[in-house]
Parts: sequence; structure tokens; C-alpha cells
Amino acid sequence: MKIIPAIDILDNKLVRLEKGKFQSSKVYSDNPLDVAKSFDGFGFEWLHIVDLSGSKSGKISTIDLLDKIKNQTRLKIQFGGGIRSLEDAKQLINYVDRIIIGSLSVTDKNEFEKIISEIGEQKIICAVDVKDEKVMIKGWTVDSEQTLQNHIDYCSSVGIKNFLVTDIQRDGMLSGPNIILYSKLITNYPSLNFIASGGISNYDDLINLKKINSYAVVVGKAIYENKISLKELKEIAG
Repeated sequence: MKIIPAIDILDNKLVRLEKGKFQSSKVYSDNPLDVAKSFDGFGFEWLHIVDLSGSKSGKISTIDLLDKIKNQTRLKIQFGGGIRSLEDAKQLINYVDRIIIGSLSVTDKNEFEKIISEIGEQKIICAVDVKDEKVMIKGWTVDSEQTLQNHIDYCSSVGIKNFLVTDIQRDGMLSGPNIILYSKLITNYPSLNFIASGGISNYDDLINLKKINSYAVVVGKAIYENKISLKELKEIAG
């Protein structure tokens, strides 16, 4: 199971939100580059970066930071937030290894499919943000009225294999991941890769995800609140 540390960026600072609410933001570092370097130093392969400012405004705000991480670490980057068009995706792919697309896969399937065709499905992760098994979009503020199953069926039909599934009611809450949800997805879609996100609070949560054969897990707040050490994360990933 891959362990992917997360860095969420808001106004050039590393923050974490609770349930995606901007008013709940807590700053953990004024220097996200230094944090990325610490993950690199521990030997992690991937880094998960979300441009929260971009997800709100629709304009990517972190190109400078992405460039520095790309040039000053060995980390591979999966990036999301503010990707609204093929042009955005083409700009980003110069700096990151995988692009995370959420709302666009619901609101503009034509543009989404253009991105897949141009960038390649292996470089795209579809973010599925879930509340009561309904897909939420636009920074988790709008119910798309799409069911989780219907959306995964559509995305996989156009070639997507990698899915970042977040239970938004658990995100940033340190309340434990939704094991039942991930177990169901892994059973129903054995050929797809599911990245678990939301609620990771301790070592046992990660062991439970590993037991159900999760492809990968994103860990954020639990690191910054010292609920789990980087050494423990590396042990589980190993």
C-alpha cells in the first residue's frame, strides 16, 4: 500500500481544513517547501498537493511551489485544485506527475475527455468526493446528484483507472476512514486503483486499510497533529 503525505495550500501556507470548510483552516507551516523536503528525506515516493485557493477561485496559484518541489526533491507529485480546462492540465503536466480532476468530470464531460485524450489516462486521477454516497462538487459545496457508483462507472468507461475517494464528512476530523465504503469499492471494482482519503487518525487506521488491499492512502492532518510519525508511515508502506 502506498502512503502519500498531503500538503494543502491556502494563501501559500500549509493548512488543513475540517470537512473542507475554509473557515476551519489551521496553519501548520509557512514554508510548504521545507515540509515537502522532509517527506523526501524520509524516502516517500509520492506527495499529494491540493491548491485550496485554486479550487475556490478556479485559477491555479501554486506553480512556483510546484516548480521548486520538482527541482529540489525526488518526490513525484499528484496535484489537484483549480483545474478547469485542457489548458490548465497542459500547463500543470510540466510540473507534476499526475493531475487530480474532480468537478470537471461531472460538470464538463467533453472537456474532461479532451484532457484524457491529450494527457493520457495514466496521468489522471479522478477525485470523487462523497457524502452519503453522493458525489459532491465545487469544493464540496454542491450535490451533483450523481451516485458514487454511476460516476465511477462513467470515469472507468473513458479509461480512468485511478480514483481518489474522499468521505468528506470524515476529512480533517481524525475520526477514522470509511472502511466499509472502501471495502465495497475494492470488491466491486477489482481492476481499479482506489486511493483512500479522509479521517486517517492513527497507525491502526492504516493497518485496516492495508488489510482490505487499498492501493494507496493519503495522510495529512494525522501527521501534522503528531498522531502518527513518518517512521511509522514508512514501516506500513514498506
